[in-house]
Amino acid sequence: MDQAGVANRRSQLPDALIAPGFVPEFEAVKWGAALGDSYHDMLLMDWTVFQAGIDAEDQGYAAVVVDTVSDSGVRALRSRLSIPVIGPGEAAFHAAMLLGKSFTVLTMWPQWFPLYEKTLGDYALGDRCASLRSIDTRPDVTELLAGKEEVIFEKLRAEALLAIEEDGADAIVLGSTTMHQSAAYLASVLPVPVINPGVVAWKTAEMLVSLGLNHSKKAFPSPEVGKDADIRRGWA
Repeated sequence: MDQAGVANRRSQLPDALIAPGFVPEFEAVKWGAALGDSYHDMLLMDWTVFQAGIDAEDQGYAAVVVDTVSDSGVRALRSRLSIPVIGPGEAAFHAAMLLGKSFTVLTMWPQWFPLYEKTLGDYALGDRCASLRSIDTRPDVTELLAGKEEVIFEKLRAEALLAIEEDGADAIVLGSTTMHQSAAYLASVLPVPVINPGVVAWKTAEMLVSLGLNHSKKAFPSPEVGKDADIRRGWA
């Protein structure tokens, strides 16, 4: 991803939402999957996000927020690091459960459904997910939704209403941080909360750092034999 793509990702986090004393830095992985549309890509996403994050603690960062609702590499990074590691999927799903009883994951295309099926299973939240719904539109993971608002936003609204009316969803979780440009619009036209996962993940990281909380090393034990040098060689 070039710098323009990184800037589009950064735009999901308005400066007004950043608490005093916190500074977000967005970094692209050095290489990786193109679209997350297959189990092949899911493996690459886990591996390359993990590679990109293993040095964060040594570099002085207070937390790592993974910028994908697939939560790629999150559990492996928690094992490797002793600073909070936040996945937008986990943060958004649990935020939805604070605000309602069931939620729908609203996404761009059905090729991303396996990503959510995996995380919902990992977090034992499958029975709280009313449905997975998509607008069957190939995503643009660099330009995101810019220039496509007039068409895409209405498709998302219509699909979200079906989730509410037919599936019983009482909260909507956007299925990708690349969909953040639609969050304010959907929140203004839907009768239920709309969870913007990237923002929720960032605020969760701020909260954990402020409270001095971190993931349990009983749940995510560190490896007895580390392989950092071999992992870094994998960048070549």
